[in-house]
Amino acid sequence: MTDLTNNHKLAIVKDKNPFAFKKIGSFLLINLALAIVIQFILCPACYGDFSLFLRNVDDFVYSFLLSCFLSGGISFIIAKTNERFPWLDAPLSRFIFDFLVVIAYTFVVSFCLASVFSIFVWDYYTIDNINWANITSGTILPIVIALIITFFMTGRSFLMEWRQAAITTEQMRSEQLESQYQSLKDQLNPHFLFNSLNVLSNLVYENPDQANAFIEKLSKIYRYVLDVQYQELVTLDEELAFAKNYLELQELRFGTKLSYIINVEDSANFSLPPLTLQLLLENAIKHNAATKEKPLVISIKQEGNELKVVNTSSPRETQPGESGIGLKNIKERYGFMTDRMIVIEKNESLFEVSLPLLTNPLT
Repeated sequence: MTDLTNNHKLAIVKDKNPFAFKKIGSFLLINLALAIVIQFILCPACYGDFSLFLRNVDDFVYSFLLSCFLSGGISFIIAKTNERFPWLDAPLSRFIFDFLVVIAYTFVVSFCLASVFSIFVWDYYTIDNINWANITSGTILPIVIALIITFFMTGRSFLMEWRQAAITTEQMRSEQLESQYQSLKDQLNPHFLFNSLNVLSNLVYENPDQANAFIEKLSKIYRYVLDVQYQELVTLDEELAFAKNYLELQELRFGTKLSYIINVEDSANFSLPPLTLQLLLENAIKHNAATKEKPLVISIKQEGNELKVVNTSSPRETQPGESGIGLKNIKERYGFMTDRMIVIEKNESLFEVSLPLLTNPLT
């Protein structure tokens, strides 16, 4: 199936910036608290001596600004990459990208901030006499802190995006399957009944005994239709048993003008959409002439994980009107369940449809 393909991007639109603080005040208060913690680690005595705190207030301001730049900048980076580089497209590449960008950003910010404070606030250096090595080494701790922040933010980002994408995709898939698949099946049941009643109306006048046998088989067949109408898949054994009953039903009408062969040896563990064979068999009978001299021969055979339905091709001179059901119906129902396609091959003498046999989970 479809894979999560593009659906997960809808989740990103709903939550473009999960890390943005709703209010500037909250942002400043959080970073103020972080600066207090950092300052307490570096100078615990400052909180017991107010004069000492004032002498080191520039360090506190530096910690506060660095915290603001790191938390705000990293949040912005991750929010923007969420929009343009979703996790589910390439998670490893996204992880590497986030860390490289954050390292580069943190180095530039901490280097510039340390340079400004070293020259203009702390008076460690002058513009003409700067120890770039010391300033560069001072960026190591901010980078480590930034990577820790990034680790938690990217983890949260990935989990939120994956969760929202899974929910959105499953909702869309369920709604689409429920509406479209049920619509197709709603078309199928009256279609089958209408054609069967047409056959019966002919037999009533031609051969009442055969009409009675036809009604009995039709009741069994339609019971199967009612039983499977709300299922997405049925076992291959069930579908083959139905196909056999259906073909026996048609034999009552056509006699020697129709013959069939069913050759399936490994039906266990395989499934397919319900009434798929009925549609193919119905199409073969509807679109081909059947005579004693040139009977319609239908073959159902298995080749590996494919089921082939083959019929001799002898198109009627006047083709019945197309109803839009049939092969299109089968293609659409398979499209809901698997990426494997049905294959149609035809020539002057044969018409063949290869159906993928599905397993659980669907493949």
